[in-house]
Amino acid sequence: MLALRYPLILASGSPRRKQLMTDAGFLFTIETRPTDELFPDTMPADEVAEYLARQKAEQFLNDGQPSERIVLCADTVVILDNQILNKPQDEADARRMLQALSGQTHRVRTGVAILSPTGLHSFTDETVVQFATLTNEEITYYIRECKPFDKAGSYGAQDFIGLVGIERLEGSFYTVMGLPTHRVYQALKAYVR
Repeated sequence: MLALRYPLILASGSPRRKQLMTDAGFLFTIETRPTDELFPDTMPADEVAEYLARQKAEQFLNDGQPSERIVLCADTVVILDNQILNKPQDEADARRMLQALSGQTHRVRTGVAILSPTGLHSFTDETVVQFATLTNEEITYYIRECKPFDKAGSYGAQDFIGLVGIERLEGSFYTVMGLPTHRVYQALKAYVR
């Protein structure tokens, strides 16, 4: 466990990110700020996750709170054929995304932004994911049982569809879950007492 010089805030409501940070041994509090997850239409898909993570971190600038803190923000996007698959709007949208991902290789990019007394630092980590061909029954079961409406690309690597559908990963499993903990740990080492 790293003993940091400043209090650590995880600026995310994601239960998966909370669990990953807890499992990695960090002591932190959770504080979120409303952020429009919008990006310019002309922005390359590869830049979106980091851009959104930085947007989240900037909500903590000049907020009247002490600057002696570390704020950790993240955003994850699923990219198939250079198109971003956002969180699904409904069951039909989730089904459309999962059918598109079935039997295909896609990329998951998680952007991380760290706001600290030394400034705002950010990076992106990418994992390439190969999906098996999914049946309509598997997709229906997953949507009904796991309700993936809060997940980019309509799936969680730790859920049923990840367990039965992910054939191969190139990169970190935790990046797909929403937080590249190996890189976050290394970045936060700069703030050890």
